[in-house]
Amino acid sequence: MKSFNTLLSEQIIQKKSHLCVGLDINPEGLGKTNANISDIIGQSYKVVDATIDLAVCYKPNLAFFERWGSEGYRWLENIISHIGKKSLIIADGKRGDIGNSSMQYAISIFNHFGFDAATINPYMGSDSIKPFIDNPEKGVFILCRTSNPSARELQDIKSDKQKVYEEVANLAVKLNNNNNIGLVVGATVPSEIRKIRNIAPKLPFLIPGIGAQGGDLEKSMKYGNDNGVAIINVSRGISFAGDMSSQAIRIAAHEYVTIMREIANE
Repeated sequence: MKSFNTLLSEQIIQKKSHLCVGLDINPEGLGKTNANISDIIGQSYKVVDATIDLAVCYKPNLAFFERWGSEGYRWLENIISHIGKKSLIIADGKRGDIGNSSMQYAISIFNHFGFDAATINPYMGSDSIKPFIDNPEKGVFILCRTSNPSARELQDIKSDKQKVYEEVANLAVKLNNNNNIGLVVGATVPSEIRKIRNIAPKLPFLIPGIGAQGGDLEKSMKYGNDNGVAIINVSRGISFAGDMSSQAIRIAAHEYVTIMREIANE
């Protein structure tokens, strides 16, 4: 049985890519005031089909599916089936409850939907993480130092020794007995990427914030892949590229991957 982190590393090597494509598709992004769910679904399939050989992972943001109710859940099930085993799939739901509730989330994400990994909010401690890491083949990416502007309000609070995000990194290392834990570290805070890599060598990083949020791709690649591996999430910069045609999506994804390969080979 291969652990999730091993499977992730193999995908990176096989595809010579560090690209994670975020599936955060909404009517606003399409620029259509009258867009319906059929338009959104069509765009999601277009994104997957244009990038499937380049994307190590896809990261459906569950909020963008849940807003459509039962139709959105059917869409989520179908897009997961469409991707199949061609790429790893991360449920971006930022789950973080405790006890039996957390177990139900894990069963839903891994057993029903068949995701390979999930994003987890660690605010409630290890109780909210453990139900997701029992199966070595299924992974979690724990929110550590995120890319949003208000992240510092809590994540940079300092105790006697370390900031909160550093404590989260230490907890992830402690819990990683099945080699299936990674960390979410934003591309907008490159100095923190380097600091967290020193705390958590070998743990994979999921790095969002490239593109619309203005994250630093070069530093994210260099620091994230130093003594470990990192996948770089791009959402709007690919899904809504150019005229949003398959060709425009493909060109944008290929450009990102080409830059990543150049940085990796420096």
